[in-house]
Amino acid sequence: MVERRPVKPADLMGMAAAAGQEARLVAARRKLANIRLTDEERRVCIDELAEQFAVGRLDELELHRRVDLMNEAVTHADLQPIFQGLPAPSMYLPRPKQPGRWRWAVFVGAVWTAVPFVLLGLIFLVFGREIAAAVFGLPALAWSLIAYRWASQPRREQSKR
Repeated sequence: MVERRPVKPADLMGMAAAAGQEARLVAARRKLANIRLTDEERRVCIDELAEQFAVGRLDELELHRRVDLMNEAVTHADLQPIFQGLPAPSMYLPRPKQPGRWRWAVFVGAVWTAVPFVLLGLIFLVFGREIAAAVFGLPALAWSLIAYRWASQPRREQSKR
C-alpha cells in the first residue's frame, strides 16, 4: 500500500504556478503555429540545439538529425518534433517584465520625503553641527538610494526553474 503524505499549501501553489507557466507556453506556441519561421528564428533554434548538445542532452547523431529537420521546417508547428523531449526554445518563453511606472512614482515620492531632511542636514553641517547633520542627512540619503534600487529592479517571476 502506498503511503499518502499530506499536501502542503506551498506545494500546491508551486504546482499551480508551474501549470500556469506551462499553459502560457502552450498558448504562445499555438498562436505562432501557422506562422512561417524567419532566418533569425532558425538561427536561434539551431543555437539552442547546439546548447543542448553541449549540455549533454543530445548526442552528435541526434543533433545532426534535428538540425536537418530544423532546416526543412517551414512553420512554428514544425518545431514541435524537433524540440521533443527538450526545453522549449527561448522565443516561446515570456519576456521578463520591466518595472512599472508606479515604482518610479514611489521613488519620486520617497525622494521628496527625504529632501527636507537632507536640507536640514546641510544647514546643520554649515553651522558646525556635524553629528546632527549626519543624523538627519545620511538616513535620508540611504532612504533615497534604497528607493532607487527598488524602483530600477525588474519584477521577479512567480516561479523560476
